[in-house]
Amino acid sequence: MEKDNQLSFFSADHNNHQEEYTDLPEYNNIDEADAKITLTFKFRNEEDYLDFKEQVKSKIYNGDKFIDGNQGITEKQSWYPLNKKESHHIVVDKKKLNPRYPVYIVSKGRYKRNPTIITLQRMNVPFYVVIEKQEYEEYAKIVNKEQLLILPQSYKDNYDTFWKDDDPRTGPGCARNFAWEHSMQNGFDWHWVLDDNIESFNYFNNNMRAYCTTGACFYICEDFVLRYENIAVSGMNYANFCHRHEARPPLLINTRIYSCLLIRNDIPYRWRGRYNEDTDLSIRVMKDGWCTVQFSNFLQGKMSTQKMKGGNTDEFYDPEGTKKKSQMLVDMHPDVTVLTHKFNRWHHHVNYKVFKKNKLKRKKSFVPKHKINNYGIYIKDIKQHYTNLYKEDKNGNI
Repeated sequence: MEKDNQLSFFSADHNNHQEEYTDLPEYNNIDEADAKITLTFKFRNEEDYLDFKEQVKSKIYNGDKFIDGNQGITEKQSWYPLNKKESHHIVVDKKKLNPRYPVYIVSKGRYKRNPTIITLQRMNVPFYVVIEKQEYEEYAKIVNKEQLLILPQSYKDNYDTFWKDDDPRTGPGCARNFAWEHSMQNGFDWHWVLDDNIESFNYFNNNMRAYCTTGACFYICEDFVLRYENIAVSGMNYANFCHRHEARPPLLINTRIYSCLLIRNDIPYRWRGRYNEDTDLSIRVMKDGWCTVQFSNFLQGKMSTQKMKGGNTDEFYDPEGTKKKSQMLVDMHPDVTVLTHKFNRWHHHVNYKVFKKNKLKRKKSFVPKHKINNYGIYIKDIKQHYTNLYKEDKNGNI
């Protein structure tokens, strides 16, 4: 019965190894019905609107915020009664799990505000930060010095930017290669490498994206990949790609993995390219028959491209836009990638269907029990914003 509960919502189109989602935490998201009745109010001026909003907030919603500030100024909407607030829901972890493999944050120019550092500090997840020498003193103000790894210049000098031009910029790939080698030198078979603008990690279940408070999400993802012989790269999907009102398979096999990656150390690849190096790595491993796994049961709250100063935003996207980064991927993989223009900027489109032939190979040592394994985690409503659980010093450190 437990097995049926986990698989019942998958359509026939999702034959992409969803039978492999077993012995894992409950995943029970459904397509929720749209509103049956909608009501429109019109206001002659802003003063009338603000008066109406305060009246409704106090008398109908008991003082709770009922309009999302991200909505357009001329078109607001809300549910009655309100949906449960995701920010009030956390993942309780009885076992206090943490990743078994090292976690690296690659960072540049974000020592004043670094969402990933703050997030992992909240979760008590051990991590390293790979930085450039000139920024050491600034980063030492926000993390312990033993967590800082200075990128050797040789990794920048020897990095393959793919395009042979006079541009001295490398992008973050050389720092990612250093993290890879560092983990191997310390005897690890896998490692995590994260972007520096991730604001949260979430467990997605029962149409609720609850905030992880420990490293259980990393540990459980590791547990899954270790069941198989041929997973090269895996990682968590973006939270803003998994809307809480929609059903979505918990696993997607053979697609791009980005921003939060768990990488098998003995695969014969390294990072390359000035742009889109995560998508390039995913494509290269799949072309050689390896599998990738994107998790949607656990999510990363990644900030949108170009929304935060520092990193690639300052180095690439603000001065030159997004066309070059998309064009590079087309040049790397013209057989599966095309350049498109949508949402007022350039994008690349990759045909991942050609990799459906890559099948997961389960290790003989793993014998599934075909039941839910929650690893001691569950979602709890704490009746307040989850960040209230943490105390920050004057510099914003946990």
